[in-house]
Amino acid sequence: MDGAHDLGGRQGFGPVDVNEPEAPFHADWEGRMWAIARTTGQPDWTIDWWRHVRELIDPVDYLSRPYFDSWAQTQIAAFIDSGVLTLEEAISGTAGGPPQEPPPAPTVDEVVAAVPKLATRFDRSIDAPPAFSIGQSVLTVSAGHGGHTRLPQYARGRPGVIHAHHGAHIMPDKSAAGREEAEHLYSVAFEAKALWPEANRRDKVFLDLWESYLEPAG
Repeated sequence: MDGAHDLGGRQGFGPVDVNEPEAPFHADWEGRMWAIARTTGQPDWTIDWWRHVRELIDPVDYLSRPYFDSWAQTQIAAFIDSGVLTLEEAISGTAGGPPQEPPPAPTVDEVVAAVPKLATRFDRSIDAPPAFSIGQSVLTVSAGHGGHTRLPQYARGRPGVIHAHHGAHIMPDKSAAGREEAEHLYSVAFEAKALWPEANRRDKVFLDLWESYLEPAG
């Protein structure tokens, strides 16, 4: 994401609040929104496409609303795009069709049993061998692009070392555009000072990055 939505490593937003309450949600509606997002997606949605939709929110709107409010915007926009509901229904909060009986509420045991089935595997088998090996020095690409990406701005054009190879996984940039294509995935170790000059020289940052984000160093 090239824009205000990529906040990782950004300066100017004040200190990180490390005293957040342990409760997972600040209000009941946030928990409800999380549940809606987890249980009402469509078969053709992918997590990468959903994130791309979220990154289409106007930057000022995105930065000035609560976190789960942007989830609500994303979910509603995705529903409208998929024909599940209309803009008029979203605005009015009333379904345009005949009323339907809600399904029976599941029990806690049923929910716990269903959660593992919601997991999605993103690893794939590909014929191409990995281009990089563990211990090899690499550079991340410096140019961004339109659409979704998992290479954060603060790590572009930076030197790192391949720490681990995880096989091939679906490439998020292409998945967000509706194409299921896999690339080799690596954990890359960066000296913190290479990302932020004022960082502690002994610290390291590890990022999981796809092969097309990387090029040989030197």
